[in-house]
Amino acid sequence: MRNLGTFDGGVVSRHGGAGRNGIARFNDSRTVRTFKDSAIANGGVYLQSELEKRDQIIRQPLTSVTYTRDIPIKVGGGWVEYVSAMNIDFGSTGGSGDGAVTASGANGIPVIQMNLEKDTFSAHVFSTILRVPFIDMQRQQLTGKSLDALLTDGVRLSYDKHMDRNVYMGIASYGTHGLLNNPNITVQNAALNAGGTARDWKHKTPDEILNDINDAINTVWEACGNDASAIPNHVIIPHEHFAYIATQKVSQYADKSILTYLLENNVTKLNGYELVIAPCPWCKTAGVGGVARMAVYVHNERFLSVEELVPLARSMTQPNVQTLSYDSVYTANISEVELFYNQTVLLVDGI
Repeated sequence: MRNLGTFDGGVVSRHGGAGRNGIARFNDSRTVRTFKDSAIANGGVYLQSELEKRDQIIRQPLTSVTYTRDIPIKVGGGWVEYVSAMNIDFGSTGGSGDGAVTASGANGIPVIQMNLEKDTFSAHVFSTILRVPFIDMQRQQLTGKSLDALLTDGVRLSYDKHMDRNVYMGIASYGTHGLLNNPNITVQNAALNAGGTARDWKHKTPDEILNDINDAINTVWEACGNDASAIPNHVIIPHEHFAYIATQKVSQYADKSILTYLLENNVTKLNGYELVIAPCPWCKTAGVGGVARMAVYVHNERFLSVEELVPLARSMTQPNVQTLSYDSVYTANISEVELFYNQTVLLVDGI
């Protein structure tokens, strides 16, 4: 029996000289041949493509979008240019205190009055073309990969990134604003630490961080007349801040993280509601001067939302003889962030 050789440093080593048919020793650097060389030497018996293992996973870009988590999304409405919302205020002569006290035969009974106003929010059309070259469509029959499916994933990613910017920062060239930069939202600086030297969380104790969150919750809730339905239930902060509070312990003697401590002891939780504290990349430099910004608000479509008036869909497809391709147009109609109660959001800078 012929000696098939052993592995020597990762290559096969044949002992002795060349075998029959002139097969060279693999450990002879002067005669090492690649698989491609062997295919040529053997009349194409081995094909390059047959000597490779193809990974079936197609790795798409690494990215993230969080708008679906951080704002209510309403669907439907059509190809409109504006979205309107009605607001109403009530009033009574003399107020609701002693002005409402009356007696038998009184001729000065107060009358309830109302004031109706309408807010308008702009909408815009998102559109992009998916183009599949005709030649590549024929070649995909050999590869088994659908270019249309791959490019559709790209369209969806482009739309999601657009929506992310629309929700958090708005579209500046069209004069719209997002959740983190709306000029109608109150902005305040985070409180200084006990030493009066810093505002950021890495230089604060867990109690001081909790005070930042509770102060923001109380400020919003008080501005809403302490309405039980308007207590803030959502907080977004930069990823670095979230990682810090999620991994830093309350003290060296405790096994509880600062994040757990915050979630268990905030004003919202103590009033019977759950508070969400979530990371958002747009918060990192959203503050005045590029500082970190925290947004504290009520996540409820009664108070704010964004609308997919026409959800993203393929509108039409046609052949393009100039580019020898099939072009498909994807469109959607979406609104800017609709903020119905300005006082239900508070932005805190410098955390």
